[in-house]
Amino acid sequence: MKYNNVVIRDFAYALSEDVMTSDDLEKRLEPVYKRLRLPAGRLELMTGIKERRLWSPGTLPSDLSTMATQNLFNKGNVKKEEIEKIVHASVCRDFLEPSTASIVHGNLGLSEDCMIFDLSNACLGVVNAMVMACNMIELGQIKNALIVSGENGGPLLEETIKKLNTDESITRKSIKKYIANLTIGSAAVAFVLSHKDQASDAPRILGGACMTDSSANKLCQGDGDPGSLMMETDSEKLLEHGIKLARKTWLKTKDVLNWKHDEIDWVIGHQVGTAHEEQVMRALELKDRPTHITYDLLGNTGSAALPITLIKLFETGQLKKNQNVALVGIGSGLTSIMLGVKW
Repeated sequence: MKYNNVVIRDFAYALSEDVMTSDDLEKRLEPVYKRLRLPAGRLELMTGIKERRLWSPGTLPSDLSTMATQNLFNKGNVKKEEIEKIVHASVCRDFLEPSTASIVHGNLGLSEDCMIFDLSNACLGVVNAMVMACNMIELGQIKNALIVSGENGGPLLEETIKKLNTDESITRKSIKKYIANLTIGSAAVAFVLSHKDQASDAPRILGGACMTDSSANKLCQGDGDPGSLMMETDSEKLLEHGIKLARKTWLKTKDVLNWKHDEIDWVIGHQVGTAHEEQVMRALELKDRPTHITYDLLGNTGSAALPITLIKLFETGQLKKNQNVALVGIGSGLTSIMLGVKW
């Protein structure tokens, strides 16, 4: 897939000020740590995650997406009446029906002509929604699309802490499938993608590639409602399959974009933890290319992880005009989308 007319017109995010460090989390897990004789400090050592953010109990995904979008509108570069499509793309949703996008639409008072829907594809949701928006903009169906994600990891963390501390059947081996839950954080993002005639100097989405390995669709599965979530993950096998798929997708992406190695100025990947980052960058032969991480302070924020990391890199002032940025997206299922952006 190649695009000629799509730009990232503006973006914003929202973060809670309530922080839970990995040390705090391990203190709450003292009963299971003591029973299984697990050493303190292992969580940060294994993942590189020092802390993550939490929203107050009862905070809905739509609340988070609304906050991020309001922060975007407050910048004054995009007017809400310009939005022709809103996609709510996070793992977390308010409920099964109606769409969480409908709640965000109502909260923001968007136009009645605005198309709304939810797009769910694990941690790849926002990048997936970008592709859908790009396609509609290229076809001339719309000029401005709002993509939002409101990820709240609090309910999953709380449910996992409760299970680990009370389930006496959990062993040093079986606890592994819950470790990924302890890396989860919370964040919200909002992006407006537009036709280039709306913002000619904005970063341009060049295109990319998508690939899927559905043989791995049982390696990470979650279920529940906004107030009570649970997930089980075979992290080792998921990483193994993910690396193979990422490499194939990256080779295809480079071919589509006709990029050479030394033309890649930045690589932004999904923010899982130290092992994931190091092994994916090595598999893609990008260890010498600059990257930016947020998992150390935010944890894995699901579909918000890659986009908020792009914003955080921009805020450092290191991202310069005309630089090439590779967005290396991957989500359980498994599916991978990688996009090239000319900043």
